[in-house]
Amino acid sequence: MKPRALVFSGYGLNCEEETKFAFELAGAKCDIIHINDLIEGFHSLSNYQILAFPGGFSFGDDTGSGNAFAHRIKNSLWEQLLKRLNRDILMIGICNGFQILVNLGVLPALDNKYGEREVALLHNDSARYTVRWVDVKVENQSSWTLGLKKLFLPIAHGEGKFYSPGNILSLLRKRKLIALKYTKGEIIQHQNLAVNPTGTLENIAAITDETGRIFGIMPHPERAIFFTQLPHWTYLKEKYLRAGKKVPQFGPGLQIFQNAVNYFL
Repeated sequence: MKPRALVFSGYGLNCEEETKFAFELAGAKCDIIHINDLIEGFHSLSNYQILAFPGGFSFGDDTGSGNAFAHRIKNSLWEQLLKRLNRDILMIGICNGFQILVNLGVLPALDNKYGEREVALLHNDSARYTVRWVDVKVENQSSWTLGLKKLFLPIAHGEGKFYSPGNILSLLRKRKLIALKYTKGEIIQHQNLAVNPTGTLENIAAITDETGRIFGIMPHPERAIFFTQLPHWTYLKEKYLRAGKKVPQFGPGLQIFQNAVNYFL
């Protein structure tokens, strides 16, 4: 039976369709549901094994990216969400979704202290909205990153600078909760781009909770699920053909969604 995934919608989240498509391509059955329909009881979180908070600009990023949407959940869906967190489910927050999870206090939620904000995603050092592709290396093998070593994914955000107090950062390192770090790559070197596009602490691009089931990531894996979405796919295609290799159909981001689906199979 296919696992069921729920993609949150509403108030400026705008990557729902891409996220749903990625989950369905990976083998899940996926629904996009407006947060108000969950609050009113037309749908229940208990019907889903995977919960996804997609990218976008919820509430126009007023009072800080992801903050208002997090308060909407905290005020109206918190008890229902806590029940799901205590079950064997997976959860992902992508870009604005990552900001929501951080503000909500479900990442990193050290020692299961859900609801306490321990880290932050601040304005990029450039003070600009940054759109480009990045290379990231996998730092831990969680339910989401199993079998992966390095990824090439796009970013699109103005508040992606990961920050945490020193004591929290030490625990993230010690407990291996840092999932992805920005790193050097072929395209970045040729274009003379900074490895760290935001000024984020220790090049951190993604983290997990202590179970590895809750995953927050600033790059967009749903925008890199096909080979032809890569900015240099024509160059890579020629390399494959000249080496006598088959040209891939899928991109590096798809494996993240496949890992989530395979977790329940």
